[in-house]
Amino acid sequence: MIEVRGISKSFGTMRALDDVSFSLDRGEILGFLGPNGAGKSTTMKIITTFLAADQGQVKVDGIDVLEQPLDVRRRIGYLPENVPLYLDMNVHEYLTFVGQARGLSAGQLRSRLDWCIEECGLRTEYKKNISELSKGFKQRTGLAQALIHDPEILILDEPTSGLDPLQILGIRELIRRLAGEKTIIFSTHILQEVSPVTDRVVIINEGRIIADGNIADLSRDAMGTNRVFVGIRQDADTVEAALRELSEVTEVHSLPVADGCRFEVRGPFESDLVGAVDRLARDRSWDLTQLHEATFSLEDTFISLTRRSGDLKGVA
Repeated sequence: MIEVRGISKSFGTMRALDDVSFSLDRGEILGFLGPNGAGKSTTMKIITTFLAADQGQVKVDGIDVLEQPLDVRRRIGYLPENVPLYLDMNVHEYLTFVGQARGLSAGQLRSRLDWCIEECGLRTEYKKNISELSKGFKQRTGLAQALIHDPEILILDEPTSGLDPLQILGIRELIRRLAGEKTIIFSTHILQEVSPVTDRVVIINEGRIIADGNIADLSRDAMGTNRVFVGIRQDADTVEAALRELSEVTEVHSLPVADGCRFEVRGPFESDLVGAVDRLARDRSWDLTQLHEATFSLEDTFISLTRRSGDLKGVA
């Protein structure tokens, strides 16, 4: 549905994108992650035909974005980082204007207005001037304009920016409901926004793609280890020494606890850390208070990958 192949973009001497490639199938949701200034918005502007790449190619539903930009725009709903709003219009007038510009018939427009106002939570605000809206409701209005023509593809740049926690939950739920019927790319630098919505992420840093795949797979590749948390009512030095002797264990980290001792224990992903520690505790007759495997968070993975990409920059 979307194919990005080797695109690069420079602004003067600054190289914003460097050989960026990824693709999405129809109905897929992609979280596009990166720190501020990593190249997320530039990539989205190229996909949506607002910018032209210096080199490389982008196709949307098989259509080259440079050769047939209007056909591409008909298929896309785009929420840019800076929402395009006419502050002198009220919400209803603005969405009506956007729908008419998109070529909707009167019947289609009525139906889509009702749907967008309801789904984007604008029922209480749609007669207000946009200039009077809070930042959160301006963001919702921007999302509604991206959805007004019922596009096949949604490109959402920081869609939850400025929203309160309840509004964020609503946007997440809307994205999940659209899953399967629309192809969606949403960018964010807030990592907690990604995992509730999709397992697939692309991570960009300093204009280069540094990771692309399932969150669990990326965590395994980035962190290189499995880990378990162990709590035992026993002398800490004795327990730590015994844990370090296990062949399945590569790292042992002491953690604060009020009673007994507690450790984070790491080992290769293929190792049975839980089983090894459980057998050790039984053999030593230790009183286990905690023993469970814990996956690494997306934050752990993101930090590891971005640090690694920085370390490798310029290395042949």
